[in-house]
Amino acid sequence: MRLVSLLPSATEIVYALGLGDDLIGVTFECDEPPSARTDKTVVVGGRDTRGMTPAEIDGYVKEQMAAGADLYTLHAGALAGLDPELILTQDLCRVCALPSGQVSGALDHLGCRADVLSLDPYTLEEVLATFLEVGDRAGVPERAAELVADLRKRLGAVEAAVAGRPRPRVAIVEWVDPPFTAGHWVPDLITAAGGEPVAARAGQRSVETTWADLAGPQPDIVLVTPCGFHLAGAVGQAAQVVPHFPEAQVWAIDGDALVVRPGPRVVDGVEAIAAILHPDAVPAAPAETIQRVA
Repeated sequence: MRLVSLLPSATEIVYALGLGDDLIGVTFECDEPPSARTDKTVVVGGRDTRGMTPAEIDGYVKEQMAAGADLYTLHAGALAGLDPELILTQDLCRVCALPSGQVSGALDHLGCRADVLSLDPYTLEEVLATFLEVGDRAGVPERAAELVADLRKRLGAVEAAVAGRPRPRVAIVEWVDPPFTAGHWVPDLITAAGGEPVAARAGQRSVETTWADLAGPQPDIVLVTPCGFHLAGAVGQAAQVVPHFPEAQVWAIDGDALVVRPGPRVVDGVEAIAAILHPDAVPAAPAETIQRVA
């Protein structure tokens, strides 16, 4: 089956299901595995925000959305030339990827008959369910079931390791200027790792907030997981977070790898967060994924 992924998490799901050779189109942001962006046709582009500050990125996004402009560009000609059978996209967040309605409209215009599957999880359970859905639509339901069973086994191991231990209060900062609290499946990762998420919106969209509201619940630990950034970017932005939480530990996390993309690596995220919250109960996380900054 000829597959096209229009969001990075879907690309990771495809590879986790052993379908990398069937993937023919990706976005400019698909960087895991690294070969995805170099070996496949890029069918979605967007502005390169490297070198922009968080405030500048936020201002650009708000300006584009207020004007009704698109944040992503679908290369329709390239997509039509690939003649895909299944396209994986989303409607969860206009800031994160191209909406499915835009894809369907382009396909109608091009006369393509591809199946479009929108992946829109709001909880950790729904994230796992999307793996089964992709596997079913791509014709490999057994592989998907095996993948989810393995991920659940790892989650169960973390649950057993932290059972009965005190749960630190954890605040998550998904953006620093302006501050955004965590939503969707991210608070579930904290719970699964043996923590108590505070100032969060489990199963709901993340929203702009204030430092006072984030600090109000007096978190013991603050995790900085900026969307669109790996560890180096998170560490740099964490410096803006530290003054607002003088009594808490502040940790930077590779958000794209472990937290904000609803792909298989969110379970790596649970394991890494558990290593922060309960370092004497679970194995240490890889050094390139987390770093304490205060």
